[in-house]
This record gives sequence, C-alpha cells and structure tokens, in this order.
Amino acid sequence: MSHRQLRGLFLFAALVFVAGTLRPEAVVPAASLSSMQIVERMQGENAARMQALKHYKALRHYQVEYEGFSKKIGARMDVEVSFDAGTGKSFQIMSESGSKFLCEKVLQRAVDSEKEASQDSAATQLTPANYKFHLLGSENLAGRPAYILDVEPVKENKFLYRGKIWVDAADFALVKIEAEPAKSPSFWISKTVIRHTNKKTHGFWLPELNRSETSVRIGGTAVLTIDYGTYQMDEGGSFYGAGS
Repeated sequence: MSHRQLRGLFLFAALVFVAGTLRPEAVVPAASLSSMQIVERMQGENAARMQALKHYKALRHYQVEYEGFSKKIGARMDVEVSFDAGTGKSFQIMSESGSKFLCEKVLQRAVDSEKEASQDSAATQLTPANYKFHLLGSENLAGRPAYILDVEPVKENKFLYRGKIWVDAADFALVKIEAEPAKSPSFWISKTVIRHTNKKTHGFWLPELNRSETSVRIGGTAVLTIDYGTYQMDEGGSFYGAGS
C-alpha cells in the first residue's frame, strides 16, 4: 500500500470517527423499565397531575392552509379555552379570518372534536385498554432523557392513533407524538401525519404545538397547526401567566 493510500485510509477512518462522535447519543434513563412499567408509571403520574390541576385558560391559535389545483387558501381561528376540574373544558371562538369554508369544515370541526373527546377521556387515554405498547429505546429531548414507545390501537377509533410516543423518564409524562390516525375520518383523506408536543408549565405537562399534514385523494395537501398559546394557571382564585 502506497503512502498516499495509507494517508487516505487514515483520513477516512478519522472522518468516520468524527461523524460517529457528532451523532446524538441515545440517553439511557437511570432505571431500565419495561414498556408496561413505563405505562403504569405514566398512568399514576398523570392521575396525580390531573388531581392537582384545578383551572387554566389559554388563547389558542388554529391555522389551516390548503394547497392544490394551482391555488392556495387558508384560514385562522383564535379560541379561548378554559379548563375547570369540576366542569371540564369550554371553548369560545374569539376571532376568525380567511376562508369561511375552511373555518367551518376544518377549524370548527377540530374544536368540536376536542370537545367530544374531552367528554370521554378514558376512551382516548394512553392505557392498555386502548393501546398495545412496545419499548423502542430512549433519547434526549431538550436535555431530558425520554423513553420511546411504539403504540398500536387495540381498536379503530377516530380519536386514537398509531405511531411513536416519547415519555419523559423523570416525570413519566407524554412529551411528543409522531403518528397517524387509527381510523381515517373521511374517504377523501388518503393519509394524515400528526406531530404533537407537550411542554412543562408550572409543574404540569400541557399541549404546546400540534401539526397535522393531510393528503387529499382528489389532490392537494392541507396543513393544520394548533399553537396552544400561553397558559394562565389559577392560583388562589387569580390567574397568572405561564411566563411569570
């Protein structure tokens, strides 16, 4: 082997080594648990958090953009959401703009779907009654170790999904979802990809951002985003902002 070939070989090996060191390393949580142990801990922690969560309100921003047939249309809706431990969630539309058709057929239906799902939360929760779980591994999310689980619904339900979830390894809270619906809500929809994140706010893990990209059979793509806004939590009868 010539000196030039040897130098090239060492250079290649060095590049491979550097590339390997730059990859995000999988972060293994302190305690190695099975998928069912993780789910059981998540159920227990979620129940405790819901018991402690009394009130909140937030101004959400719903937005949809449809692109197809050489044109692009969109709509936006701002919705104030209030949660009370005794009465559940209430929704008030504060403003609408853009396509009236998309406001009515997409954004209003997104709000109505959450109302419906919140009335029977047990049917949509991440529990063995609704899903099969398989532990895929773990990784670091925003500086915190998280378990990655594959989830498969045990029945077809428009409020369930199949895909992957990330569970915070310290708080056993749902952090991220990458999935598709277990059941298509319409024949005209060929595929929907859902990406959802939760954020820790004053000790509670609450929705942060949802992005759903839907391919329509007759052509075109619709992207729905929900920015869950800044939460105001109730403390001693008065609300305060999540940034305070």
